[in-house]
Amino acid sequence: MNPQRKLLVRWILAIVLGLILFGILTWSNFQYASNNPGGNDFLVHWVGTRTLLTEGISPYSDETAIRIQTLAYGRPALPGEHELRVAYPLYSILIFLPFALFKDYILARALWMTTLELALVLLSIVSLRLADWKPRLLNFAFFLVFTIFWYHALRPLINGNAVILIALFVAGTLLAIRSGGDELAGVLLAFSTIKPQVVLIVVVFFLYWGFRQRRWKFIGWFFGTLVLLSASAALLVPDWIWQNFVEVVRYPGYNPPGTPGTALATWLPGIGQRVGWAITGSVILLLLVEWYLSTRSGEFRHLLWAFCFTLAAAQWVGIQTDPGNYIVTMPALVLIFAVFEERWRSAGRWMVLGSMVLLFIGLWVLFLQTVSYVDQPVQNPIMFFPLPAFELLMLYWVRWWTIRPPTVWFDTILSKEPTSR
Repeated sequence: MNPQRKLLVRWILAIVLGLILFGILTWSNFQYASNNPGGNDFLVHWVGTRTLLTEGISPYSDETAIRIQTLAYGRPALPGEHELRVAYPLYSILIFLPFALFKDYILARALWMTTLELALVLLSIVSLRLADWKPRLLNFAFFLVFTIFWYHALRPLINGNAVILIALFVAGTLLAIRSGGDELAGVLLAFSTIKPQVVLIVVVFFLYWGFRQRRWKFIGWFFGTLVLLSASAALLVPDWIWQNFVEVVRYPGYNPPGTPGTALATWLPGIGQRVGWAITGSVILLLLVEWYLSTRSGEFRHLLWAFCFTLAAAQWVGIQTDPGNYIVTMPALVLIFAVFEERWRSAGRWMVLGSMVLLFIGLWVLFLQTVSYVDQPVQNPIMFFPLPAFELLMLYWVRWWTIRPPTVWFDTILSKEPTSR
């Protein structure tokens, strides 16, 4: 068989195997969705997109909100219940459009879950490439299991949270920058804004870096794509920006605590809010310092560390968020693991395995011990703190080694040794 035909056969086999795997995953997800109602994060946008496409009704309207609530609760939401309103920019319908074409919600949810599962795998691969981490078989096998089933991956997967795709877009932005693909990086970063509260700080970081490094193509493609998306959405709902703004303002009112201050206030009503603002102020100050230092360096490893630090720190800057969004910090976790192995070799591999076991078991135990049940399990505000705290502490622990690669470190040591006479 000639090489071209052999390559064609391999491609055909890969496509067939991929379709079989996709079918198995979707069938499994369909069985799960049939027996476990939920996926409300996806339900909100599936209904919002369908009502706009089929009836021309704004996703931000009260009529759409009542339809969503009726599907979720069997009635309109009562005071104090989550209102399940669309709060994403209107151009987010591009992401949900293929799934909104299916009238059967169970099938649409199953396909969406399959998409998110594949995105989780891709996010892990991109994170590995960014950190140049090549774990040995035992750690790699556990890492793959960890990627899908740890708390901050499985929860958004079950809820149908688009943040998994956002995390992939954000990580892909830095990978494209490293590869010199500034055009692709700009497009990916623009698409990540479909959940703006999650990526706002990261976007500001990238734009600051782009201006300092004079990467005008990257900046131009970001703003160009964003303007095109926004203008296209305005053809469907001319005043969508104002309608979306109204929903964003009301969003914190019906959501669980989403900032350090509001989370701490649930336990310490007297001082919790002030302690939270102190944490937020400290984190913002550290961000500004690290951003300035990373742009002065010009080294990719320093940019990577600052990017990962920004992902973790962004969860505590006072912008409304949720532990369900923490999957966006996956590159930070992988960088920490990579430096453990790079710095401590054999001992580092056991540190990585121990860290994954600790995070896997610890987060699930903490969730199960503190969860409350209403119509669905509701996580305790305590889940707001463990992962960012772990990542921020570990990132500072490995900071020096990360931004000064081993070759530089050894060269520095050798240069200080006295020469033999």
